[in-house]
Amino acid sequence: MQASGDTGMDASVLGGLASTETFCPQRSRRYVLVAAILASALGFIDGSVLSIAMPVLRANLGASLVEAQWISNAYALTLSALILAGGAAGDRFGLRRAFVAGIALFILASIACALAPTAPLLILSRAIQGIGAAVMVPGSLAIIAKAYPKAERGRAIGIWAAASALTTALGPVVGGLVLSSFGAGVWRMIFAINLPLGAFAIWLLLAKVPADSPAQKKGLDLGGAALATLAFGGMAYGLTAMSAEGGNSSMAVNMIAFLVGLAALAVFLLWESRHREPMVDLRLFRITAFSGANAATFFLYFALSAVLFYLPMLLIAGWGLSTAEAGFIFLPLSVAIALLSGPVGRWSDQTGARLPIAAGSFIVGIANGGLAFLAGTNFHGFWSGIFPLMTLTGLGMALVVSPLSTAIMTSVDDKDTGAASGINNAVARIAGLMAVAALGAVAGLVYAATSGAASGMEFGALPETSIEPAMEAVRIAATGRAFQAVAAIASVMCFIAAATAWLTQPPALRDGEPADPLAH
Repeated sequence: MQASGDTGMDASVLGGLASTETFCPQRSRRYVLVAAILASALGFIDGSVLSIAMPVLRANLGASLVEAQWISNAYALTLSALILAGGAAGDRFGLRRAFVAGIALFILASIACALAPTAPLLILSRAIQGIGAAVMVPGSLAIIAKAYPKAERGRAIGIWAAASALTTALGPVVGGLVLSSFGAGVWRMIFAINLPLGAFAIWLLLAKVPADSPAQKKGLDLGGAALATLAFGGMAYGLTAMSAEGGNSSMAVNMIAFLVGLAALAVFLLWESRHREPMVDLRLFRITAFSGANAATFFLYFALSAVLFYLPMLLIAGWGLSTAEAGFIFLPLSVAIALLSGPVGRWSDQTGARLPIAAGSFIVGIANGGLAFLAGTNFHGFWSGIFPLMTLTGLGMALVVSPLSTAIMTSVDDKDTGAASGINNAVARIAGLMAVAALGAVAGLVYAATSGAASGMEFGALPETSIEPAMEAVRIAATGRAFQAVAAIASVMCFIAAATAWLTQPPALRDGEPADPLAH
């Protein structure tokens, strides 16, 4: 086995490198691809299945709504704040070394998550897991790009994307079936499964793949990473604490935490503008198309993240669906994106990105409006109501995903495409962080105001004991009203995303027509 720090190569490896112009000989590339797929699967499975498992997890650990939010957001916070620094670590230390380190930290934290006896310890473990993911997630695609020559790179990335889409589609379905078939503590298997998958990926990388040389000695913007963590953490804490009815934090403390986060964000922006090697190149935001595409990303992914996090709580804790059925809400979304992204990408090449992004965001807004309407009625049909609306959401997102990436990449110079993609990835994750924090407060307040005498319970919590029919009817209605507020806000955010895309993205250019001078 080759040690991770060993940069020596034997003659056969050097020969392979010379003939392929990459650090990785042809016989080893398939191992890189398998390891990258496994690493991607770790993140995808954790994120989607955890939403389905949240009601059961809360009942098993006695977790409050605020703790449930932080079980999700602790991971999202460290991942979104550190993902740009994590990507730079691969350039500085070598992709294989950084990728292995990220996977190792991720699976160690996963073991801690699986063994966590209390919600606070699970939250801490999730934060550490996010640090590992901040290196692992960008590394999975970057190491494929570096291991494969240009002639083979597109096919390899296509296989990786297809496998990732399959994992995203089937993970919640399989996870839901498992959660329905075994006891309350089976949610721990969501994290425990990361150990064999991650360990196999590390073995492949160390035993079958040679070490690559660092691309550049670029410094890591650790100060920027720390300020970003403080900024988004402070704002998320202030918003999340408002979810606690009569909680330990007063409104004044919540507001102070939020304002500290805002102040840290201002300092972060000042730091980045003056840093010699910034984590975020703020100059890119001077480009109208780039800043507009990122604004649309924020609004759209704010809405999507909120619905995907809180909808399982409505279905399982409110409507009494099994986790097996609830697991299917992710299926149409993943399948639609996997099947339609290619054709939609070719369409956007002809029409420009503005129309598909705006149309897709509008369609998702209509779907979220439908979810809001259903949540406020006595009709609790999953297959005849929720599933068709999630299929509509999948269609809308399929119209957006590929054109949005194109809009980001084509709005900047070729030398800045990597930085632009990283920024857009971070924006999407920050949107999810803020959505779970802010709309949890909305759901909690609406639930408390609607439930009245049943206000001793929280939104999304499974009843620990049987409740008399009249009180149960109030609880179910309050759960529906709380999610209705979340879905209605998500719908509005999607319409804002559609308008933002339409106003900021350039129209399709006819042959020979000059570029829009206002795009920069």
